[in-house]
Amino acid sequence: MKSLFHKSIVLFLVVVTTTSCFNKDKPNYQYFPDMYVPVSYEAYGEYDIFANGQEAKLPVEGTIPRGWYPYGYEYSNEGYEKAKAQLTNPIPYSEENLAAGQQLYTIYCAVCHGDQGNGKGILVEREKILGVPSYADAGRAITEGSVYHVMYYGLNSMGSYASQTSIEERWQIDHYVMKLKGELLEEPEREFESDTTANLKRNLIPPVSADPTILGDDVNTELDQEGTN
Repeated sequence: MKSLFHKSIVLFLVVVTTTSCFNKDKPNYQYFPDMYVPVSYEAYGEYDIFANGQEAKLPVEGTIPRGWYPYGYEYSNEGYEKAKAQLTNPIPYSEENLAAGQQLYTIYCAVCHGDQGNGKGILVEREKILGVPSYADAGRAITEGSVYHVMYYGLNSMGSYASQTSIEERWQIDHYVMKLKGELLEEPEREFESDTTANLKRNLIPPVSADPTILGDDVNTELDQEGTN
């Protein structure tokens, strides 16, 4: 009995000793503490451990954001003419896309180009901006490709809308602009695409969440060969 009593006393003292300094907010012992408390660095700080001493690293050359494809036409007269001749609207001409395009057009475009696309927006009527052409202007002969190209880069006094709108939104506006052009020229109204046609068209292009730009055959081939990061 004495032996059991002595063992109990010893066990009690061991338990008291090991728990007396216990801190419930911080473990007393950690196995490989660096796994729990990693070394942190100040953003944009300078440290010898990094190449060139720079903590913030630049992306690998040629890297592009996930879910995005580069626009294959350069900002030049040649790029504009290529886009005008080659580029077509890849999203379905549907009632939903046209309605979205009309709403976006009213927000971004109508103030200069007018609700009918005749170049008589409120800023033009107030003579704040002059020389806005009608979409029916034969000298410009706009196409789906030229409209998108101008929204992407801008042209003359019109700035780029690439930062204000997504790729899908620009193509929706593109549909509505071409609709206004047809109305000004009194062309037959374009029929909405059927579900079958729309689904087939979606399968021929990159997903809209990426870049639904249809590039020229030579550009598509080049992208396929090089791939994306």
